[in-house]
Amino acid sequence: MGQEEKYSKPEIIEKARELASMVVETEEVDFFIRAEGQINEHLKVQEIIGKIKLLQKEAVNLKHYQKTEALKATDAKIDALQDELDEIPLVVEFKQSQTDVNNLLQMVSNTISNTVTTKIIESTGGDLLKGTTTKSPFGGC
Repeated sequence: MGQEEKYSKPEIIEKARELASMVVETEEVDFFIRAEGQINEHLKVQEIIGKIKLLQKEAVNLKHYQKTEALKATDAKIDALQDELDEIPLVVEFKQSQTDVNNLLQMVSNTISNTVTTKIIESTGGDLLKGTTTKSPFGGC
């Protein structure tokens, strides 16, 4: 292996910020931002979310005072409101957009991790199929 350029942590962080800026400019993130804005303006969604939050506070108090029957009833109300919320097409789209953005971020993270591992194995003359390095006294990365 010849003389290769070495990067400092600040340089790597700067590249990560550039990559983050690229991710923000994807269709997935754009759709998520638009969907979140619509969720915030949707009165029925906001009303249901408000009710859920109030019931969640009530549930915390009921749990604290060990009011198990009332807690069960409150939890059932929360579940019913959550089901109602999940039936609204905009909420379905919003949740899907969250999943799409998370999948994109996971793909970026996995690509970085896998590439680093591959480069380490290759630079040590290791075996890519086994995932082991030859120079490591521990037999792997």
